[in-house]
Amino acid sequence: MNDLILAPSQRSVIPALAAAAGERARMRFLEFFAANIRNPHTRRAYARAANEFLAWCASVAVPSIAAVQPVHVATWIEAGTRELAAPSAKQRLAAIRHLFVWLVTPGDMHLEGQ
Repeated sequence: MNDLILAPSQRSVIPALAAAAGERARMRFLEFFAANIRNPHTRRAYARAANEFLAWCASVAVPSIAAVQPVHVATWIEAGTRELAAPSAKQRLAAIRHLFVWLVTPGDMHLEGQ
């Protein structure tokens, strides 16, 4: 299933913060890309954004995917707007927003410990 969402160099690699969140969260992370995004270009772009965001979170000591706050997303997007064109920054924000909506749905929390 990882082949659907990750580049060949990243296959079978789930970001550490997603992997550490438990089996249900890992599966939901993979399902988001495999079952929710049909366009392969969008899938790759969203996977790249999610992987970059979660790596950034780990680098600034966010302890888990469940600990991600709106301020983390805002800081990461703000930094990206200095490097990327507006449409690219908006796509990254959309990727993260959709991923977290998928992971945490009303009445069905997939992040363990919540």
